[in-house]
Amino acid sequence: MADITGDQRVQSEVLEGLAMAVNHRRWFVELAVPHLGDDPIEIGSGLGDYALEWSELLPRFTATEADPDRLVALKERLADRPNIEVRQMLLPHPEGGDYSAAVSYNVLEHIEDHVGALRSMRDLVRPGGKVVLIVPAFQFAMSPADVATGHVRRYTKKTLGAALTEAGLQVEELRYANALGLIGYFMATKVFRLMPKEGPMVKVYDTLVLPVTKAAEQKVRPPFGQSVFAVARVPG
Repeated sequence: MADITGDQRVQSEVLEGLAMAVNHRRWFVELAVPHLGDDPIEIGSGLGDYALEWSELLPRFTATEADPDRLVALKERLADRPNIEVRQMLLPHPEGGDYSAAVSYNVLEHIEDHVGALRSMRDLVRPGGKVVLIVPAFQFAMSPADVATGHVRRYTKKTLGAALTEAGLQVEELRYANALGLIGYFMATKVFRLMPKEGPMVKVYDTLVLPVTKAAEQKVRPPFGQSVFAVARVPG
């Protein structure tokens, strides 16, 4: 069983700050919806912001968390949602399942054995189902904020595609997302060594810049981005 990497207090502070980026979250919610099916599992639900939005659109949803303290908070927050099951899960692990999809946003980069983690996600999903991922992009953007929150690596389309293929998954979609976000993240965290917490910079970006970025990327896929978005199919 893998260890939980990074400073859990810092991770929680970053999650709380990014929870204010409502437009960003809704964009990434929309990216996954067509691939989730009727009974998906989320790996690494954090504070439950994505789980809450996805569960509004689906009959059943399973949220998971590895950190014991965040797991307690997650169960409390989602207690009044009868269609959400909350459970503890740390990858890689040997459990199988019959979920319609596994979705995991900004989690894989924390796991040393990322291919093993992807195999675990594959084994949780029924044949023909999907594994849907978002991970941070480009190693040159690795910053003190990445290190503090436990990031082992950042990805390109090529490196993520290779990991998915090695894990026995069939890549269906692989693209960069949030091009302007990469520039902002690099300047804020690598140049000025700031943490991506709640504040005026996050609010201004989410309110003014993000909608323009989203609209542009719906027409033209950028050659770079803050994140890599991937969809892979479980064989069979």
